[in-house]
Amino acid sequence: MIDIKSMTIEEIEAALTAMGEPSFRGKQVFTWLHKGVKSFDEMTNLPKALREKLQSDYFIRVPEVACKQVSQLDGTIKYLWKLTDGSCIETVLMQYHHGNTVCISSQVGCRMGCAFCASTLGGKVRDLVSSELLDQVLFTEIDSGLPISNIVLMGIGEPMDNLDNVLRFLTLVNHEAGLHIGMRHISLSTCGVVPGIDRLGELGLQLTLSVSLHAPDNETRNRIMPVNRAYDVDTLFAACHRYFERTGRRISFEYAMIDGVNDSDAQADLIAKKVRGMPAHLNLIPLNQVRESPFQPSRRIASFQKRLERHGLTVTVRRSLGGDIDASCGQLRRRMMEKQDGRDVR
Repeated sequence: MIDIKSMTIEEIEAALTAMGEPSFRGKQVFTWLHKGVKSFDEMTNLPKALREKLQSDYFIRVPEVACKQVSQLDGTIKYLWKLTDGSCIETVLMQYHHGNTVCISSQVGCRMGCAFCASTLGGKVRDLVSSELLDQVLFTEIDSGLPISNIVLMGIGEPMDNLDNVLRFLTLVNHEAGLHIGMRHISLSTCGVVPGIDRLGELGLQLTLSVSLHAPDNETRNRIMPVNRAYDVDTLFAACHRYFERTGRRISFEYAMIDGVNDSDAQADLIAKKVRGMPAHLNLIPLNQVRESPFQPSRRIASFQKRLERHGLTVTVRRSLGGDIDASCGQLRRRMMEKQDGRDVR
């Protein structure tokens, strides 16, 4: 059977036309799917015979809420979704004055091995298909009752390690017959997978590329981000410059501030040197402590920010949300995995 929600509207129209149905039925099916129906029987404007045919050839994925946490501080909502194969992924809904942003996962687990991240503990299980990416947006909106205007692919997993499914998801979520979220309202994050950056640059999508930099020198980045051994700092920045030349789009560099590791004045100066020649936004992130990690939050965020700004860079410090819940990427999934294994989760 075929996962119909992962199909584009054109693919659904072609499939229905091959069944002898008029092409407009494809748009009807696509629209129903993007409203969050859980069965073909809910598609009430389709003939019963067509619904039965679809039921025999296709299936509709629907995630279950395994756990839901709501912050009493700022209304941030953390979902742990149980997928059809029993795997669990995380999604976070954040409320801002400019609209509601959903942070979605792209994989079950992650193989990138960043030393300060809970998402990578336990490694990668599998890629998410495009319907599973879409469902995080769709069912978060349905369950919360809050309209979603912005998407960030910064949850569990490395989007560039699952790029085909991610690109198909972008096509689906952008379509006017579905959720119709514009590319300029979508950010895609990578820890530095250079072939993916180049491919994205060739496509010229009007989304925001976010690069998880976290260190501007190879010695430090090798220590905390194994991906740097495949694509070192100079290779990464060369790809970023190519991306800007092809798209004209400003890149956002994410930078988790780790005490005594990546927060020196010399490292700030090196960042400025590496980004020279292209517009860039530096987003400094107060480190979220992970129980299994020895790293501590930096005490030099303000001085690091001022140092960067003296070089003429645009710098912001990410506001921490969901401080009273497991809002940081991978934490809730990790807690649930430990609980299932009978380990202490305190």
